[in-house]
Amino acid sequence: MLAMLRLWHRRYFSDPQAVILTFLLLFFALVLHFFGRMLTPLLTAIIIAYLLEGPIAWMEEQGIRRIIGVSLVLLLFFLLAFFGSFAVFPILWNQIGDLLRELPRYLTQGQQVLLALPERYPLISEEQVREVVTAARIQVGNLGQHVLAISLASVANIITLLVYLVLVPFLVFFLLKDKKLILGWISLRLPRERGAAQHLWRDLDLQMGNYVRGKFWEILIVGAFTYVCFFLLGVEYALLLATLTGLSVLVPYVGAVVVTFPVALLGYFQWGAGGELFWLMVVYAVIQGLDGNVLNPLLFAKVVNLHPVAIIAAILVFGGLWGFWGVFFAIPLATLVNAVIICWPRTPDLQV
Repeated sequence: MLAMLRLWHRRYFSDPQAVILTFLLLFFALVLHFFGRMLTPLLTAIIIAYLLEGPIAWMEEQGIRRIIGVSLVLLLFFLLAFFGSFAVFPILWNQIGDLLRELPRYLTQGQQVLLALPERYPLISEEQVREVVTAARIQVGNLGQHVLAISLASVANIITLLVYLVLVPFLVFFLLKDKKLILGWISLRLPRERGAAQHLWRDLDLQMGNYVRGKFWEILIVGAFTYVCFFLLGVEYALLLATLTGLSVLVPYVGAVVVTFPVALLGYFQWGAGGELFWLMVVYAVIQGLDGNVLNPLLFAKVVNLHPVAIIAAILVFGGLWGFWGVFFAIPLATLVNAVIICWPRTPDLQV
């Protein structure tokens, strides 16, 4: 066994590039793990930079200087974000407030439905139903306390938001304007034997750009299309449910299943178990089907396809390690792991 381990070590770690690649991967993983929260403005700026790099590169190909392309694209992006926020956020905030005020009534309505279950299904006892209702009321109470805590800390949150609103645009501007300069500075400080790391970076850079831009358009298209459909159906909280549906694409497979419950529950509380609820769920299923079978393959044609089991495992692992950012980057990180396995330097003449 010891001899096999030595042979394995010599085969996969005898190459200096393998050692350098291991060190770099561990270094960046530790930086993200211990300093991820502090680096949130930088991570946000990197995502926006990847999102905007496509049109800027296109403008460069048309002969426009990069500084002019960066300035024009950034100005347009932040103007759209600013006016879009003022158009959407007040409505969204009002719908969240209305939903929180209606939660006690929905709980009472749900309790009446649940208490009728023991008569129809003797396997379900009334005591079990009351335990479920009590647990639900406790969770709603905790939600209210959490909202109150957020409101009490609103001053600190506003200050943090203002700092982000100042820092992020500056970071995005310099990341885009001085992209080659920054990458060159980093490259000069890396070891010379970094061929494997450079190959991995080129692959990851391409995957990240395609993923961020594709995911942005997927969220926007799915959310907008869902809102139009729900609005035409007369669904209450249409914008809130459309926002949840759009954001659900961040977590493939799992997100669509999770958002199904609030869509179904709010539809039931609005209409009851009738034809309107049936058509709501049909429309929701069609939207998810079109996203998974048409829109997603179209937007992510250049991204390496991963098996659903690999995607779910990546969401669980990276989400557990780095929270929201781990979930958001689960697919490119899983692609990175796959690329590391494929391009890992090894000594072919040694056999285990």
